[in-house]
Amino acid sequence: MIQGIEWIIVAAIIVILLLWGPSKLPKIARSFGEAKKEFEKAMKEAEEVKQEGRQFATEVKEAAVQPIKSLATTATEEVQATEDKLIEVAKALGIQTEGKTKDQIAKEILEKTKK
Repeated sequence: MIQGIEWIIVAAIIVILLLWGPSKLPKIARSFGEAKKEFEKAMKEAEEVKQEGRQFATEVKEAAVQPIKSLATTATEEVQATEDKLIEVAKALGIQTEGKTKDQIAKEILEKTKK
């Protein structure tokens, strides 16, 4: 037994047949099929563009971060070299370095060189 929504669908089909006739229905169906195919193609292209945008953003991020990483590494190496040199000078002057901060060692070096 046909109920509610089914009557609406049947009525719509009858109206379509009356308006366009049975000869135009295949053309209309073909048009709908082509429209669907174009829509799916556009969606696929949009997804590809979105993916390319993500890849580009990743590449830009990596290109921007790499110089910063390099600079940070260089700065860390320079700080370590300076600290090593500080300890080397302190030991050459006979200053004990164990348990002291770099600032304390530097102050003792200054005091020792003033004398």
